[in-house]
This record gives sequence, C-alpha cells and structure tokens, in this order.
Amino acid sequence: MSVQIKSQGEMSISKNVDKIGFSTQETDNSELDKAIEIAGYSYDSIQDIFYSIMNPWQRSIGYCRLFDEAAAPLGMIIDCEPIHFEYNEKKWMIGFWKGQYDLVTGGEIGVYTGALDLKIPGFFTGTFYNCASDADLLQMSFILRKNGNVLFTREGEHWWLTGFKLGEFSEPSELTMDINITLKNKLMRDAFIGGLRKTGYSANEFSIDGNSVSFRFATPHSTQPITRTNSTDRIIQRKNELLCEKYQEITKEFDSLQDKVKAIEEQAPELYQKILKIGKSKPLLEVYETVLVVIILAVGTYLASRIILDEGN
Repeated sequence: MSVQIKSQGEMSISKNVDKIGFSTQETDNSELDKAIEIAGYSYDSIQDIFYSIMNPWQRSIGYCRLFDEAAAPLGMIIDCEPIHFEYNEKKWMIGFWKGQYDLVTGGEIGVYTGALDLKIPGFFTGTFYNCASDADLLQMSFILRKNGNVLFTREGEHWWLTGFKLGEFSEPSELTMDINITLKNKLMRDAFIGGLRKTGYSANEFSIDGNSVSFRFATPHSTQPITRTNSTDRIIQRKNELLCEKYQEITKEFDSLQDKVKAIEEQAPELYQKILKIGKSKPLLEVYETVLVVIILAVGTYLASRIILDEGN
C-alpha cells in the first residue's frame, strides 16, 4: 500500500500491498509457536511482525472502555480512538489503537457491535460490545509509521486487524496510522463519517472513495483513559524502553526470529517470559475475566433489586 498525503489534508490511498493470509506461519520455536497460538496470534516472517488471527480467544470476550483503562497499569502505553455510530439498528464502535505494548510497538483496528448498555453506579457507565460477527467483517488496511518511516502494513477483511513488532520501542506520539476502511454501503459509510465528525475529525482530515473512508490517526481526538498521565507514562515507558534495549542488545547479531528468541531464552529468561505473553494476551485475559465478573454481578444485583421493588409494589 502506498499513501500520499495531499494538500489541505486530503489523503489518497492506492492498494498495491500483497495480502498476507491469516494462516499461521511458524517461528521454528515450538514453545513460542504454541504460546502465540494460545494468545491468538500468528507470525509474519516477511515483515517480522505478530498479528491477530480471525478467531482468537479475544473474539468471545468483547470490548468495553474498562479494557482501555486497564492497559497502562499493565505496561501498555497506547493511544485509543473509539468511533461510535449507529447503523442497521445496531450500535457500532470501530476503534483504533497505537503505541507501546510492553515489549512491542503495535497498531490495531477493531470492529464491535453494541450488546448491552451498563450503568454501574460509582464504577462504569457505557456500552459493552460484542466483537463483529462474520456477517459484519469489514475490509480494512493500515500503514503504521514511526517518525514518518513505515514499520509495517496490514490489510484484509477482518474484525480485528493488528500488527505488533517485537523489540521496537516507540512513544505513541511518534506513531501514525494511515487507515482505510470500506463500509457495507453508503448508509453505513455516512454513519461512520458522522462518528468521525462527532469525535472531532474535520472534513479535511478524511477522504471518501465510494464506500471507503481514508484518514490518518495521529494525535487522538477523543478523551484518553484516566490511567494515562504524563508522570505514569514516563515511568512505564522508561521500563518498556529498557526492555526493548535489552532485547536489541542480546539479539543484534542474529537475523532470524528463531535465533533471537533462543538467545533471549538463554541470556534473559525473564525477558523470554514476556515474549511468551506478547501483545494483548494473558494479562488482559485476566482483566477481561475480572471485568466480566464485575459486570455480571452488577447486572445480577440490579435485576434482583428491580424484582424486589416490583414485588413490593
């Protein structure tokens, strides 16, 4: 894919990237391959990135804002940009993320549809989303750049299009995503554009080609998680930078991922364990489970209180 940013913020995107399939490409490290599979990812040896498969465990979990709030405390300093709109009698959220996921630099596009509006006094008010069904998959692509230089590209029909580059350290402000999304029809396209406008994107920040919308995600227009503060970001990012520097120092003499991972396993076992938890894997699974339990308990308490009130009347 090539991207050209024109004057007055217009963006034209020509699709000339070879599609990377979603079949698993092995790293030649059986333990890492198994960990990647369990985590819901595959490996692209050409671009040297990890990416999410079509049906990882995350697809059965869904999404709510609390997951973004949990990212920074878990060492992931990432910008998020949720775009909300309604189409076909459903609430939709198409979210964009970019930044440092502990030991990797990455970017994501996620497609979700509304399932349940929650009001948990003193805890959370918002929508809990389902991951998009097969019928709601969208053709999407993005180019992740760091300081203007391409790190990798991703393209395909998906609900969660991602890429993560191991050992690369980045500040979220250094990263941009040039994004193209093809919506189902004109009605959905216009609804999505309405979501962009409500989020703060002006007319010269996106372009339209048929049912496709292109734009650049750089500085977020939406409010970021309250867990993101300048002071805590600096502390967490310093830790992430040291991890990446250690990875680079140990692996600098090796070309293949297999040799790099072997060297890490031998010289820095603690770093090897982090690689086995790459991206949004086990730590966030624990958060997902905790959030789901809280939501189920809250909903159950609310329903019980309603029944008691109804019986009292």
